[in-house]
Amino acid sequence: MIDKNKILSGDKVLWGILALMGLFSFLPIFSSSSNLVYVIGTGTPLGYLFKHFIILIIGFFLMIGVHRIPYSYFKGISILMMPLVIVLLIYTASQGTLINGANASRWLKIPFIGVSFQTSALASVVLMVYISHYLSKIENTNIQFKNSILPFWTPVAIILMLILPSNLSSVILLFLMVLVSSFLSGYPLKYLFIIISSSIVVFLVFLLATKSFPDLIPNRIDTWISRIENFNTSTGAGSENYQIERAKIAIATGDIFGLGVGKSVMKNFLPQSSSDFIYAIIVEEYGIIGGVFIILLYLVLLFRILVVAHKAKSLFGKLLTMSIGLPIIFQAFLNIGVAVHVFPVTGQTLPMISSGGTSVWMTCISFGIILSVSSFYSNKINNKEDLIKNNQNPLNILGETL
Repeated sequence: MIDKNKILSGDKVLWGILALMGLFSFLPIFSSSSNLVYVIGTGTPLGYLFKHFIILIIGFFLMIGVHRIPYSYFKGISILMMPLVIVLLIYTASQGTLINGANASRWLKIPFIGVSFQTSALASVVLMVYISHYLSKIENTNIQFKNSILPFWTPVAIILMLILPSNLSSVILLFLMVLVSSFLSGYPLKYLFIIISSSIVVFLVFLLATKSFPDLIPNRIDTWISRIENFNTSTGAGSENYQIERAKIAIATGDIFGLGVGKSVMKNFLPQSSSDFIYAIIVEEYGIIGGVFIILLYLVLLFRILVVAHKAKSLFGKLLTMSIGLPIIFQAFLNIGVAVHVFPVTGQTLPMISSGGTSVWMTCISFGIILSVSSFYSNKINNKEDLIKNNQNPLNILGETL
């Protein structure tokens, strides 16, 4: 169990990296908010900075609270949360919110406090915890595809289909992470090929149905096609091309050492400069050195995630750490890849650095879960060492109770 006398427990390096990223985020957020203030004409730089401060504080309190929960409890929590997130996704999709004719039903407005909450982010975390529990439960069993359809693939399919019309990039990322977790758990490859083939067929049917009957299901197909075409052509007057061109100018202007803190020029011309394209602003102000530093931070996070997964003795602990941690790292490099024009525009934020409420909170909750796994095994090792010092038999506390 976690030592209740310690406020923070678990992987100290992980805590340090997350704190460093949180502190660093204030600089690019404060700088890039000028786009919202002076171009769009909303709020003040200090107002956006204070908002980001509040969001981060709430996020770190969530992380601290979640990491105090023994990680085995997340098995039951995920089972209880699955019906809730499905209902929330259905309600969110039913709102029919449109932006420029495209489906934008991603957020729920929280009453009384006026904060928007992206339900797909919560659903993604809950789903990854759920599949980690299921895959660990069928460890050392003769896995039959038909037996896993209802308890495993049906919840996955429901959540992915509810998110798909409004957010293709999140669905692709989430589906890939489900496949990776299944592969790591030893789920038969022949069954995964069936799932991949079936998913491609379902997606093609969805495309044909929505193109044939565009009013049947609100969607973003035209936006997806436009982004792919713009990515391939790299020229034109489209909004995605405008964003990419400004991002490339920002990165090229940064050179090696950058223009200096707060001296970015492209932040005034680059839409979403404080969220989707914040990496371009970081490179413009801090140069290639700053850009490489950010990449190294995420690589260190990946390394610590692998360390925590390695230390975990149960399959659930290993899968939970990888299933929750890897999507964050993939999202980070997807965001960076969009800024440097390696991937089409996706709308994915830079974890722990970009502005935003739901994305920051879900990232903090995810790392809280990882730290819960780390805390459990760190405290078992500490308890063992204490007993050895006192000439007591450590075997009494080393039994796995999960």
